[in-house]
Amino acid sequence: MAVAIRRIKLHTQLCSSIRRRQGSGGKHRPTSIPAPVSDVRMRARQASPGRPRHIPTTSTASPRDQVLNAAAELFVTRGFAATSTREIAERVGIRQASLYYHFAGKDELLAELLQRSVRPTVDKVTKIETLVPPETHETALYLLTLIDVRTLTEAPNNEGILYGQADVANSEVYAEFRDSRQELIDAYGRLGMQIASPGVASDLDAGELGEMLMHSVEVVTTLRNTGRTVTPEHADRIAAAALRACDVPKETIATAASAASELLAEFHYEANNAPTEDGSF
Repeated sequence: MAVAIRRIKLHTQLCSSIRRRQGSGGKHRPTSIPAPVSDVRMRARQASPGRPRHIPTTSTASPRDQVLNAAAELFVTRGFAATSTREIAERVGIRQASLYYHFAGKDELLAELLQRSVRPTVDKVTKIETLVPPETHETALYLLTLIDVRTLTEAPNNEGILYGQADVANSEVYAEFRDSRQELIDAYGRLGMQIASPGVASDLDAGELGEMLMHSVEVVTTLRNTGRTVTPEHADRIAAAALRACDVPKETIATAASAASELLAEFHYEANNAPTEDGSF
């Protein structure tokens, strides 16, 4: 009798268990595993449009270029040491913290601005020198001068003048710029010595001649600093003066000028950097 009672109880418990499972659909509710915090934050950044600008802008330049241009303007007008990153950010219309998204600080801004005044020309030196032959060394030097004038003229805020500031020359990033500038001086010197008269070659070595020729081009920054517009005619006069400094005959200079003007198109200047309505580059 006792055995029968135990069997009845076991049967009752089994039936109750089956009914509970059927009531829940026979399935266990899945456990929700939260995503890692880092993944959640990353998805939030990707979905978010970012922090709004402090002051709206109508500029078509990228935010990075806007920061660079604002820094150039302030460095040129106020001086590198006297300008803070806060002032640069305010000029752009962004928060100071947003500036550090693009640049680590003032030194990095200065380094890029200095390179922007020389690197576009340095990067074309090899191509210019490989034009000889069939082109002459006179044409190559004239072309190098035209391109260098254009580089200094296109700098939005005349940052080519920065390297002459004492606080810039004493900065930690100046050494890298000095090396790039020396590359350009060497190129001027090499081409200049190829066309220099015996008298010029006996008075100056390649380094001295290169420095002199480069200084003759950097007059562009002085012209701009006084508010003058640098025109294609200025560029031709500066290039012709560089050849005259090497004692090149007038007729040879005219031939080099004609050939160099045609070669400019190969360096993507005529198509991509057409002169403005006021005749400037």
